[in-house]
Amino acid sequence: MINGIRLKVCGLTTLVDAALADRCGADFLGFVLYPRSPRHVTLAQFRAMAPNLPDRKKVAVIVEPTMVQLKEVATAGFDFVQVHFPVGLPPATVAAWSAEVGPDRLWLAPKLPPDVDIPAFLLPLAAAFLFDAFQAETFGGSGRTADWTKFRRHREMFPDRDWILAGGLNPDNISVALEATGARFVDVNSGVEVSPGVKDPAKLSAFVACLAEFRTG
Repeated sequence: MINGIRLKVCGLTTLVDAALADRCGADFLGFVLYPRSPRHVTLAQFRAMAPNLPDRKKVAVIVEPTMVQLKEVATAGFDFVQVHFPVGLPPATVAAWSAEVGPDRLWLAPKLPPDVDIPAFLLPLAAAFLFDAFQAETFGGSGRTADWTKFRRHREMFPDRDWILAGGLNPDNISVALEATGARFVDVNSGVEVSPGVKDPAKLSAFVACLAEFRTG
């Protein structure tokens, strides 16, 4: 935790970048298991890296999984499972994910169109909710910023849940984002990269320095 702010570095693809995230003080290491992502790693690749990964919490990032896929990921050595999905899925589907993983291990990242809030039925199903930029055609990794006003409203309405701010965060905008949202849990990915899946040590260090220097009020 940096200045009271939890940090997840996502889209990790190598042990080198995982070690970099560790040195910079990341609380969580994120691995994208979505085949359409340019930062995709397979379960086999994660398992090969796992014995040499830093002692940080590991997060699997998946998209609208089947129950078979979810079970495989949930038992692969991850501490948390972050699930991206269209907001219109049947409640029973998300409830089944929660029952399989456990609410305390499940992070939900519903794809929210601009005029849609998180449905109330989702709130008991997970301990954490991640806000990313809305993209009709895909999930995450766009470099676009999320709806900061919507994020703040949800965080203030439901303070008993963890609210994770993602979407286009970088060293140039993180201080403004924290001020605008009140976020105390952030997820950084493309904003600290040289290219998709390759982290930039200078950018990540600068990002962390902004967290350390941030002052509320």
